[in-house]
Amino acid sequence: MIYLLEDDVSIRRLVEYALTSSGLETRGFERPSDFWRELDKSLPSLVLLDIMLPEEDGLEILSKLRGRADTARLPVIMLTARGTEYDKVLGLDRGADDYIAKPFGIMELISRVRALLRRSEPEGTEGELEVGKLRLSPSTHTVTAGGEPVTLTYKEFELLTLMMSKPGKVLTRDKILRTVWGVEFDGESRTVDVHIRTLRAKLGPFGEMIKTVRGIGYKMEDSL
Repeated sequence: MIYLLEDDVSIRRLVEYALTSSGLETRGFERPSDFWRELDKSLPSLVLLDIMLPEEDGLEILSKLRGRADTARLPVIMLTARGTEYDKVLGLDRGADDYIAKPFGIMELISRVRALLRRSEPEGTEGELEVGKLRLSPSTHTVTAGGEPVTLTYKEFELLTLMMSKPGKVLTRDKILRTVWGVEFDGESRTVDVHIRTLRAKLGPFGEMIKTVRGIGYKMEDSL
């Protein structure tokens, strides 16, 4: 089941019809309050979320979803008239998995939904990661550095998970973009650099374990 939170009735009906016709069961909601009530009853496989909404801003809703244990990893695609790079990065940093600016093509939307559903399929039990004095638990969505808890945004957590899962291996900016933000995200490599910089700052002295490989990308090393 896909949940669509969109207050524009014409867009909501069009997307519902297109996804349902493609074999993707979809339920639309006009107001966040209706969405939250249904979410408490049953979790969807994916959420399509508009930003400009009555009652509650879509970015606020996204932050709440990422803050709940049962929806922290729920796939979310933002549907919005806001199309600037700043808005895209803001939405993605809050935890969105993809971002589609209006007006959008229905076939593109269906393709992105299917791609995200494929990427979100479980691949077995996720074990805890440990590199030096950094500890990361995918199941509880927690990070500690030298025993101290570290609060990360959703995308910072995904970025650190990727790097800690491949210690010593050089990850290109393109690889990081495709893995953390999805193959459809057409953002520039500076998006990666900005997130690396904030991640290093939050990890304090342990941020130095993230090494820059000039002209290529980054790698995680078990040394300061």
